[in-house]
Amino acid sequence: MLKTITRSLIVLMLGGLFSQAAMAQEPGAAMKTIADIVASLNHFPSDSDKASLAEIEGNSNLPEGLRNMANTVANISHSASAEGKDAMAAIQANANAPDSAKELAGIIASLNHVASDDAKSRLAALFP
Repeated sequence: MLKTITRSLIVLMLGGLFSQAAMAQEPGAAMKTIADIVASLNHFPSDSDKASLAEIEGNSNLPEGLRNMANTVANISHSASAEGKDAMAAIQANANAPDSAKELAGIIASLNHVASDDAKSRLAALFP
């Protein structure tokens, strides 16, 4: 009896862990993660932010533009590099990219040390 209860609890716990991991792999959740990091950025991403961004960037199931956003934010040092700004411009020019992705890309490209109050407000409205 105790063995059955223990197995059931283990299965429930593992199910909860895998559902969280699956949720984190969805494009909307990944974009919100990036937006939250951008909103809290202070000159460069923290080590834990970089780990989250690396997970997004390494997920081949996510759209390339989203992975490029994660890479650009992970490499911010006060502002996006020229290469990162070019990647964000490509997202903004992509007719198939959602408006929220285009706006986030614009905020990332224009970031200077920290997100402006206006950018933080727009991110909060786009990614509640």
